[in-house]
Formats: sequence, structure tokens, C-alpha cells
Amino acid sequence: MAIFGSVYAGSGGMVALAYAIGVVALVFTAFSYAQMVKAFPMSGSVYNYAGRGISPPVGFLAGWVILLDYVLVPGLLYMVASVAMHATVPAVPVWAWLLGFVAVNTLVNSVGIRMTAVVTRVMLVGELLVLAVFLAVAGWAIASGRGRFSWEAFYNPDTFTWSVVAGAVSIAVLSFLGFDGISMLAEEAKGGARQIGRAMAAVLVLAGVLFIGQTWLAAMLVPNPSGLLADGDANGTAFYDAAQVAGGGWLATLCAVATAVAWGLPNSMVAQVATSRLLYAMARDRQLPAFLARVSVRRSVPINATLLTGAVSLVLGLYLATRSDGITLLSSLINFGAMVAFLVLHVSVVVHHLIRGRSRNWWAHLVMPAVGFAILAYVVVNANIAAQRLGLAWLALGVVVLAGLYLSGRRPILSGLAPVAPQQRRDVERV
Repeated sequence: MAIFGSVYAGSGGMVALAYAIGVVALVFTAFSYAQMVKAFPMSGSVYNYAGRGISPPVGFLAGWVILLDYVLVPGLLYMVASVAMHATVPAVPVWAWLLGFVAVNTLVNSVGIRMTAVVTRVMLVGELLVLAVFLAVAGWAIASGRGRFSWEAFYNPDTFTWSVVAGAVSIAVLSFLGFDGISMLAEEAKGGARQIGRAMAAVLVLAGVLFIGQTWLAAMLVPNPSGLLADGDANGTAFYDAAQVAGGGWLATLCAVATAVAWGLPNSMVAQVATSRLLYAMARDRQLPAFLARVSVRRSVPINATLLTGAVSLVLGLYLATRSDGITLLSSLINFGAMVAFLVLHVSVVVHHLIRGRSRNWWAHLVMPAVGFAILAYVVVNANIAAQRLGLAWLALGVVVLAGLYLSGRRPILSGLAPVAPQQRRDVERV
């Protein structure tokens, strides 16, 4: 809901098509995650899989790139939610909302992963109820003639080009980010490595269906389509304007408040969980300061990494609130970092399974990652130019840091689990 207008304008009105392509591209990525998490059931996501699947230096650079995504995401979520809540309740300043969101999430995440799971489950029910209300009211409005039934959200011959759609997909990917955070909990999840892969695929498909459905309905209710295409959605209100056409001010307010609370609490909560696990994994392997590898004995959570993530998010959110272009640029930068890391993930599958392991499962270990790589590469090439430059600059800085680690005698050496043989893995999962 929050970035509907940006995707609509960027895709030439084909917002549902952008989400459809996005879910297809990321399903291939989820499949590659599933292959690697079975080989290396550890926290650390792409950092772990690229480091062990290709080489430790590549793993460090992959972790460095996705670190950009994971560190920036909570700050973006907190800031957007705080600005939205301030617009709804002007008496409470942005900084107060920001501080409140960060404090609540940091406290919940510090208690333990079980508390995080309970809180996010409750919040998810609330989000789904609001979405159900919007879908019902919007569907009735279109059937009653208040909108205009059209398939242009899937295909508009007047605006369609592959480069336009790919550019919009690079924005729409922001809605999906977080599915990869499931792999960060490989050492804490029940059900073994296979369950991680199934969960990631299920989340993507379900989210994709919901995103496509709600954006299609909203696209048919946009009050001024040509104006939105020409001027964009600088205030981020396009979805709420469509909701107002469907049901009036009450529905627009309900969607806006629900979005703000969702971004400020459950979304940023799980983003903070994933970020803290990435910091912990890199610190455990001496790629980051050792104090980030400390785990609370009572709560079994990386407590220092959790607290640091909250502090960085607070500072970043307060800074972004002072910039007019902060949300747009940061969103593109986050997506660019994530997609580059996903490209490395696909390569890791091929190198580890096909080249090193001499696998003959061509479909799983060559065709699927190759198709996923090709789709994401095209999206990255057509992404925001400023994001490309900043992302490459961040990668260059990572190369400098890596060189410094080698010069200081701290070259990347990944500790922890070795690759697990298939039979051993099945035995462990049964236990």
C-alpha cells in the first residue's frame, strides 16, 4: 500500500504485472536459497552460502552487499511509519513515534524469538483483516460502477516496454524483501533445513497473490490515472486515494493507519531480527567486531547485535526524516543491494552443487538458478541509476575493507558447520 503509487507510475500503470514478474523472479531465488540452506543450515543467509559455496572472500563481499540492505531496511520502515503516524496524529512529533517504534521492537526482540513470533503473528492477523476489508469494499465498488473495470494493470499496449516494467519491478521488490530473512533463522527454526525452503516459497507465492490482487483493484480505482503517471506519487497517498474512492474517508484512514503500524512494528521487528543475525554470523567469523557475536544465555538471542541494530535504525530514521528524497533513494538502494546479493546466491548454487559436488541434477542446480540470475540481472541493469552508483560505491568500499582484513591478518575464514551429507541431514532432521 505504501509504495503502490511509485510502482504504478514507474510501470506505466501496469502495477499488477510488475508484482507478477517480481514474484516469479524471486521464486527462483527462494529455490536457490532452499538448495543452499540444505547444504549449510546456518545463520548468515547469502554471506554464509556464498562464503562456503564459492569462497570466503566472495562470502564476505556478498554479506557486505546484503548488509547494506539489512541495515537500511529497519531505518526506512521506522521512518515511513513515523511520518505516516505523525500525519494521522500531528500532536505527536515524528521523532517520538520513531523512538517508540524502535523501543518496542528492540524490547520484544531482546526477550527472545518466541516473543517475536507471538507478536508478529497477532499483528499479521490484524493486517490480513484490514486487507480483507479493502478487497471486499473495493470489489463491491468496482461492481457498482465507482471504478472502471480494466486489465491495464496487467498490460497496457500504450505504455508497455520491458525496460519500463523491469524498472518498476526494481521498486516492487521492496514489498517482497524479508522472505530471505527466514534463512537467517536456520539455527533457531523447527523442522530442519527443508522447512526453511518450504516456508520461503510459501511466503512468496502467498504474498504475490495478495499483492497482485490488491494492486489490480486499486489501479481500477485511482481517481486520476494520467496525473499519477505524469507526476508520480511524491506524498505516497495514491493507494489511500483509491481506497477513498472505494469506501470513503474511513477506508482510506484505516488503510493508512494499518500500513503505518505494520511498517513500524511487525515489518521492522522481523527486519531487526534478520539484521541482528547477519551481524552475529559475520562477527562469529571475525568479519565484524567480536562483541556482536555475544549471545544472551537466558534468551538465546544475539543481544549486542540486536541493540546495535535498534540504535542504527533510530539514527538513520531521524536523519532520513530531514531529507525530501530519502524514501525514494533509500528504497532503490535497498533493492539494488538485495538483488546483487541474490545474483551471487544463484552463482553459489551452481559452483557448490554442480562444479564442486559434481551434481547431475541439472534442473535444480543449473537451469533454475540460471533463469533466476537472468531475470534479476535484467532488473538490476534497469534499476535507478543513482542507486546503481551508490550500490557499486558500497561494494567498492567492501573491497577496500576486505583488503584491510587481509593486510591485518584477519582474512575471511568461516567457522561453524561443514557441508552436511544428504543421509546425515535426513538423520538429523528426524531427530
